[in-house]
Amino acid sequence: MPLHECPHTFEELAATVLPAHMSRMRVSLADPREMEVFAEPGVGVKTLLKNFGLPQDFSGCYVLLDKDSPIYVGISRGVIGRLRQHVFGKTHFDASLAFRIAMAKHPDRTIAKLTRSEAMEDPLFGTSFMEAQVYLRSLQVAAIAIENALELYVFEPYCAVDLDTHQWNSFETH
Repeated sequence: MPLHECPHTFEELAATVLPAHMSRMRVSLADPREMEVFAEPGVGVKTLLKNFGLPQDFSGCYVLLDKDSPIYVGISRGVIGRLRQHVFGKTHFDASLAFRIAMAKHPDRTIAKLTRSEAMEDPLFGTSFMEAQVYLRSLQVAAIAIENALELYVFEPYCAVDLDTHQWNSFETH
């Protein structure tokens, strides 16, 4: 039985499927959306879906860009909702990229020694976290749909390596 009902062999994934997804991502990267669209107060996922002409949120991969330079690759089973979490999330779970960016501003401080939850309660860190979310709102985003879970999970590091988003992507577990 195929893993996650993926009909492809590893060889097919490596030689054909992942490069095809990367080609679709490059098309999307050529015409990204502004992240500020996902940061409008009072505009939720349902409204965004309607505005984008989508019947429902989708499973897929997204790339955040700063002045046309890819900085982060992410995946989600609900891309539109996840993009909103990046700019509106209040916890290190919801806004993990904002958390990482904020932590990078405090490498030599006691904040770096705190747990994630403790850092979120620190006023100095809270300011950095909010600044990181403001920064994320200034970016652009490109996204593609990928329905199969195995293809999606394997594509994320493939795309991150291809686009060299090493500054903010990490595949270490915590």
